Amino acid sequence: MGAAKSSCQGFLHYAFDYETPKTLVVPSIAAGVVFRFTQLLILLYLVGYVCIVQKAYQDTDSVVSTVTTKVKGYAVIKGSANTSSPQFRDVADYVIPPQGDKSFFVVTNMIVTTNQKVSHCPEVRYFQVSYCLLHVVYCVAMVSSWPGVRTGRCVNYSDTVQTCQVLSWCPLEEDTGPNKEALIDAAENFTLLIKNSVTYPKFNFHRRNIMPHINSSYLKTCVFNSSTDPHCPIFRLKQIVSDAGEEFQVMAVEGGVLGILIDWTCDLDLWASQCLPKYSFRRLDDNNKSHVLAPGYNFRFAKYYKSPEGTESRTLIKAYGIRFEVIVFGTAGKFSMLPTLVNLGSTLTFLSLVSELIITLTQLGELANPNPNPITRTAS
Repeated sequence: MGAAKSSCQGFLHYAFDYETPKTLVVPSIAAGVVFRFTQLLILLYLVGYVCIVQKAYQDTDSVVSTVTTKVKGYAVIKGSANTSSPQFRDVADYVIPPQGDKSFFVVTNMIVTTNQKVSHCPEVRYFQVSYCLLHVVYCVAMVSSWPGVRTGRCVNYSDTVQTCQVLSWCPLEEDTGPNKEALIDAAENFTLLIKNSVTYPKFNFHRRNIMPHINSSYLKTCVFNSSTDPHCPIFRLKQIVSDAGEEFQVMAVEGGVLGILIDWTCDLDLWASQCLPKYSFRRLDDNNKSHVLAPGYNFRFAKYYKSPEGTESRTLIKAYGIRFEVIVFGTAGKFSMLPTLVNLGSTLTFLSLVSELIITLTQLGELANPNPNPITRTAS
């Protein structure tokens, strides 16, 4: 019985006795300076980097966004203003799609091939592989090429040149490259309205880039300027291209891709009115002609017609222009107890490790150089 009782008491003491660490007083000014300096560095790290820079005391959420865009403006095709039938263009002609979502395309240059019909015609002469002398050798029937399907015949392209005959939309497009100057150079004065709504679901926070205090009369007159009017949602295309480090008239010749970046990074511990969008602009495609094949941006589309007799024809347009991509990003932060306690606990752990490190280094120093005055050990 006595042995059992003794074992039980031993277990209870082992499980529930309260223990405190010993305090070691190191009589060394050098060790004390290193200890306090290291503590200071850890506190500066906690306050300066963790709290101020990283804001690690906050819970965060990623932005959920919707964007709609609307382009306004009109232009006359360059060189046609003084002709008997000037070519006028409005948003239905030069903006694709007419009401953009997060991206839209503005036509600034084009190659137009009118009145095309499905028939047989000779390949255009700039296709070097299409030159022919003998039908069988050079023009293999039913072979597909870019202009159409070859019939196997070699026909006259001109009085001196013969090319392979194809079944296609004729006459074929003669694509010798874009005009050296943009046909719709007035596009630089087009304006763009961006309507952007964002939500941070975790914090139930909603915001628009068109602020509550903005009225319709202000929207009719304001134009975005990063210095004087940074919150106006109306942008002039020339200014967008210029802020991206490009020249509009140069970029308009072959086209390109531009990004409109909207940054909604917000600190919701401050007043909600301080959560405002920050706009920036950047060219997204590589326009270095020294190593980029086919620089710029272009695509083809057609407008189809049908005569009263039922004959179908089309106008083929190879459009060069600028594609605008609206990119919305951001993170919101708000004070939360959990990340605060986690970071505070990790800092206290670092501080305790500093004490252990100083004691270990001091003891190692004593082993190497015995001190007649031993370290004072005081039970706490």
